[in-house]
Amino acid sequence: MASSSSSKVVLLLTLCLISAAAATRTEGSFQCSARATCHALVDYSPTNDTTYSGIKTLFGVKKLDSLLGANNLPTSTPPKTTVAAKQKIRVPFPCLCSSNGTSGVSNKVPVYTVKKGDGLDNIARQTFSGLVTFEEIADHNNISNPDLIEEGQRLWIPLPCSCDEVNGTKVVHYGHLVESGSSVAGIAERFGTTEETLLKLNGMANASALQADQVLDVPLEACSSSVRTDSLDSPLLVPNGTYVLTAYRCVKCNCNSANNWVLQCEASQLNPTNWSTCPSTQCSDSSSFSIVNTTSSTTCGSGTTCAYAGFNKTTIFTTQVQQPNCPASNNTNAASKMVLHAWSSNFLFISIHLVLLLVFFL
Repeated sequence: MASSSSSKVVLLLTLCLISAAAATRTEGSFQCSARATCHALVDYSPTNDTTYSGIKTLFGVKKLDSLLGANNLPTSTPPKTTVAAKQKIRVPFPCLCSSNGTSGVSNKVPVYTVKKGDGLDNIARQTFSGLVTFEEIADHNNISNPDLIEEGQRLWIPLPCSCDEVNGTKVVHYGHLVESGSSVAGIAERFGTTEETLLKLNGMANASALQADQVLDVPLEACSSSVRTDSLDSPLLVPNGTYVLTAYRCVKCNCNSANNWVLQCEASQLNPTNWSTCPSTQCSDSSSFSIVNTTSSTTCGSGTTCAYAGFNKTTIFTTQVQQPNCPASNNTNAASKMVLHAWSSNFLFISIHLVLLLVFFL
């Protein structure tokens, strides 16, 4: 009888562990739920001193403007400005989600040319600061033997990314390189999301699973905008603390949470590409009312704003909208409300199994 009871106890504990594991199991980080393309960000921490121009070339960033905007640096920043070793730089890149249930990767960039003495592990750990593993490079380049690469060989470096919405909200997925001593709660607070969301997105059972130098999928909230769906830059997702140059460099759009999470766009005053001169940024019914101008004369109230609405090959679109011109309050922003309900589901799952197991035991 004692032996039978002991067996039941062992069976009970085993089934409980299996149930808990099944309930807390999540998908890995940077997962894709559908085929899509988007823009993503990832941290880069160079092993040696470099320059913004060097980072642009290494990661295949098309325009220096994109790199400067992702790091909220002045547009006048010289390309040869030194970036110190171990300094973190956000790198923008195009992301490709090829199918449901797979991990997203950078869309055929960056491409690295193998140098004399290079090995896949060295390229992954040193050149690209551990953002990928040598196994991932080998797999995406159909290399059967990672020890056999040749000088001059061109390798696609598959950076991790995603295009998925988070709780029904479009976000910019940011591959945050975790620093030693960081916590999930601290990262969540810093980037305006929740601990539950980070754990779910990154397939982590609990916060203690966080590791230094881990590339953590952090969903960044983007400022709302009036950009039309037929605009060449739609959807224009600009996360907090960054800016983009759009409409062939004629318009600069900045996202700052202090501005009520509303995208602030203005004429860039820079030399355009594709156009000899920039088209008008005035609202159609006013010769003096241009983007970011407001008719409100009060210090805090709702005003009519001429907002940037996108562009096509010949025109910059504008529209008049009602927007608050008061500084944002300390209310929790939308991103911090992106709580995924996995834990409540897991609790119910475990509870049901425990009840059934206790009935069996008794």
